[in-house]
Formats: sequence, C-alpha cells, structure tokens
Amino acid sequence: MTKETKKIDYLVAIQSELKAPKNQFNSFGKYKYRSAEDILEALKPLLKKYNCHLTITEVTNEIAGYLVLTSRVTISDGDKTMFVEAQAGVNTDRKGMDIAQSFGSSSSYAKKYALGNLFLLDDTKDADSNKDNAPAAKIKPTMSTDTYNAMLEYINTGKGSVVAAKMDNYKMTKKQSDTLTRMIKENTK
Repeated sequence: MTKETKKIDYLVAIQSELKAPKNQFNSFGKYKYRSAEDILEALKPLLKKYNCHLTITEVTNEIAGYLVLTSRVTISDGDKTMFVEAQAGVNTDRKGMDIAQSFGSSSSYAKKYALGNLFLLDDTKDADSNKDNAPAAKIKPTMSTDTYNAMLEYINTGKGSVVAAKMDNYKMTKKQSDTLTRMIKENTK
C-alpha cells in the first residue's frame, strides 16, 4: 500500500461506516429526514477514530441577483485535505422568518447537502430501514360540490378519461363515486 493510498483510506472508511439515520420528522410534509446536526453527531466518533478533523465555512455572495450561501465542508488528516461545497439561496423576505432565521435555514440546508455529498449519504429511503421511514400517505381532500360538478361537466364533454385519472385524488361519497364511474362508462361506449 502506497503512502498516497493510505491517506485516502480514512475518507473511504468514514464513508462506509457513517450511519446517520433520519430521526427528525416533518409534521407538515409527513416525512422523516436527517439534519446537519444529526450527521455531525454521528460523524464525531469516526473523526476521532481516524484522527481527522472537519471544518465548515460559509460565504454569502450575490449571484445573478440572488443572495446565495455557500457552505464548504473540509476534512483533513493533517496531510491530505478534501472539501465539498453546496449552495442554498437566501430569501430575506420569507414570510414568518426574520433575516437571521432565513440565513440559518439556508445555512442548515447547504451544510447538510455538503456533508451528505462528502460522506456519500443517500437522501432516499435506506435499503435496511423499516417502513417507518416511508413517506406517509398523502391525505386526500374531500371532493367539493364545485369539483364534483366540474367532473360531471368534463364527462359530458367527452373528457371522462381525465376524470377517471383524477378520481383517486379525492375522498368522495359512495354516491359521487358510483355516479362518476357510471357516467364515464356510459360516455365511453
């Protein structure tokens, strides 16, 4: 094994050993995710084990009229240093957030993706995860009278296939479902 190969091995080892499960839950979007803090917490013992250190620096620039925060994650064993960058836009007019919260949100986002790219963290469902990490089923809205009437009109104008494709998107009464299904069948004969 050459000296250069040995220097790169620490990153490969960390990439293969790092486990950062999605322990956070977004109640609005009904999905699990991992935060930058989750990744960093899982990473600390591996940095110690392989005698490496990690730094994160951030710079904000204006690019094409947009404020963009760039997060750089750098890992080093003292001899060999590697880094990855990720960017996130900063919306200073974001409703419900003051300017510090807007920058913090963009910082967390960029940092998380830079860490994920450096350590090869997949943002899809883990193959060995349980069903709890699957996205929650989308809640269907109840079909309104206006939507029902619009669907009836679509069927009457020969667009029953459009209605058939959209029916599963709504909770509806049995009568609404039966009527729409019957009318689609009658108009496709």
